[in-house]
Amino acid sequence: MSPALEALMQADGTPYPGKGVMLEPFVHQVGGHSCVLRFGEQTICKPLIPREHQFYKSLPPEMRKFTPQYKGVVSVSFEEDEEGNLCLIAYPLHSESGDTENNDPSADCEPKSKMLKWSNKKQSTLLLENDKYSKDRSRHSRKEDKIMSYNRDEMVVQQQQQQQAEVLYLSLEKGNVVPQIKHNPWSLKCHQQHLQRMKENAKHRNQYKFILLENLTWRYTVPCVLDLKMGTRQHGDDASEEKKANQIRKCQQSTSASIGVRLCGMQVYQSDSGQLMFMNKYHGRKLTLAGFKEALYQFFHDGRRLRRELLSPVLRRLREMQAALEACESYRFYSSSLLIIYDGDPPRTPTRPRHRGGEEGDEDDTSVASSPVVDVRMIDFAHTTCRHYGEDSVVHEGQDSGFIFGLQNLITIISQLEDHSTD
Repeated sequence: MSPALEALMQADGTPYPGKGVMLEPFVHQVGGHSCVLRFGEQTICKPLIPREHQFYKSLPPEMRKFTPQYKGVVSVSFEEDEEGNLCLIAYPLHSESGDTENNDPSADCEPKSKMLKWSNKKQSTLLLENDKYSKDRSRHSRKEDKIMSYNRDEMVVQQQQQQQAEVLYLSLEKGNVVPQIKHNPWSLKCHQQHLQRMKENAKHRNQYKFILLENLTWRYTVPCVLDLKMGTRQHGDDASEEKKANQIRKCQQSTSASIGVRLCGMQVYQSDSGQLMFMNKYHGRKLTLAGFKEALYQFFHDGRRLRRELLSPVLRRLREMQAALEACESYRFYSSSLLIIYDGDPPRTPTRPRHRGGEEGDEDDTSVASSPVVDVRMIDFAHTTCRHYGEDSVVHEGQDSGFIFGLQNLITIISQLEDHSTD
């Protein structure tokens, strides 16, 4: 029996000890508008969209190494604790008998000493606070005490400030071992908006389906994340005329139309200052081609030097993805994103276990000298279509040329970065 299957079998017995799993904000979300929550160390969850759910359940085998692992479905509800704070709790979904994988490996059902609170009590700050942080590098185990407290007035003020600032620099908490991300402005914004909608709907509905997906950042000490919106077209076939016109305008006014890719969000650690730089989608839409190239340079720069050792594995991964997509008949990945992730605080010696970014195990280009760890994946499939979906009114033939066009241009730009690097 494989370790994964064994973990799943153990989870089948008592998959959710106690009442359920308390969900937390996922602080490494840099783009998109869906609320992404942390289910466990290796798992995130997001609201279930039927089309995206269908994509993950009918994923072509050749695409699996380029997408997060799908882990099933949970039921999420708003609940009040003994202090009157609203919390989000995930429960196993029993109605889908075929979804045995929603019993997530028991490693994720860790004892919850952390709590997401929506408090009416007066708070002095609006932050994701890390009271304790420790990390055992050999086991990659995290023990965190996190408390998130909201005060409505402060929340509105902070949200307005964050919406105005398209590029932010935040100092990281200096823990005993590593710096720690305190909070991500974009993640916080999505989280607040989604919780507010759920809170307003709570009288009519308090059961939401969420899908469980692999947390692509969990192995990294300080994840640097780049979210790129791919393709020359963003609207799905089912979009209203208004939505279609709006998406076309965004593409024409950004680098999407000219090169098939635009920056949707970014967080990068600058080790010289100990700061994390955030760039949001509003800034990304304004970038010219030259500005987009500069942003890519910034993403691979740690404040001291260009992380040149990361470029070759990223390029190899992008070329593999291009080959897979060229063999993908009838698929259209409208509004999907590409994530590039690496560690902003890499180990000084190559003792860290290899990152399992794909099934082949060779895409991270682990070298004896510097052991770079890079991951490249496709995410967000709410508007994906292909002929196998059956009910779709439009059936496309051939490859997704817009997405592939974006990949080709991204490969060219990163290759130029590699060629012109003098480090």
